[in-house]
Formats: sequence, C-alpha cells, structure tokens
Amino acid sequence: MSDTHILVVEDEDPVRELLAATLEGEGYAVLEAASGEDAQSTLGDMTPALILLDWMLPGISGLEFTRWMKRDPALRDIPIIMLTARGEESSKVVGLEAGVDDYVTKPFSTRELLARVKAVLRRTGGEVQDLIRVDAGLQIDMTQH
Repeated sequence: MSDTHILVVEDEDPVRELLAATLEGEGYAVLEAASGEDAQSTLGDMTPALILLDWMLPGISGLEFTRWMKRDPALRDIPIIMLTARGEESSKVVGLEAGVDDYVTKPFSTRELLARVKAVLRRTGGEVQDLIRVDAGLQIDMTQH
C-alpha cells in the first residue's frame, strides 16, 4: 500500500466506491467522505496528498469547502481536483479561481482521471516514490534514468 493518501469527497455512494476502487487499484491509500463536513473532520485527523472533490455536496458545497481550505494555512497547499457534472465554462472558471488545481467533468474516464491525479501529484510533490534522494541537494528521478 502506498503512503500517498487521497481523500475522495463524493456524496453518491456508487461514484465514491468506483473512485476508491480505481485509486486503490493503482496503489493509493484512499480516505472517503460523503460530505464537506465529513471531509473537514477527516482533515482534522490527517493530511492527504490530494483531494478529489465533488462540487454538489449536501450541506457545504465543494466550492465552499475549497474556499474554506484555501483560507487555512495548514491546508491551503493540499491540491484539489474538482470532479463534477458542472461542465459549463463559467463553472470551470469559478472552480479554478476558487483554488482547485484541476477540473474534471462527469461522466469521466477513469484512465484520464488517474493521469490527472498523477500529474497533479507530480507537480505538487505529493508523489515522490520515483525519486531517490542522494543528499540534501540532489535527487535522481528513476523514471527518467
């Protein structure tokens, strides 16, 4: 099992279960939350490397949750991929301006979603298993060499 934890915040059980199974199949450790409030509670216990977040949640919306996170210095650097049925350009812009790192519309391809997860983790340093630290200033990227 990977040390890379991903928090999936999705109120629809079948979608959340599909995401969890897909991510676990790739070796990620998955945390699940069915609401923004559940996700806030989870973040009180641990810090994931990435959050997959639905926009339309009961109670606090994914957009409100993002804004809440980005105001907290301890949480603001956790990358977020918004996963939503809201596919209009205006919704994408609002989500990105609120602080999400990527935006995927439903229905989605699990292959594309996994590629986006890996890309965001690479950019943010959340996935470092392909790097070997030689000393404080030098790293070897094993996928490149």
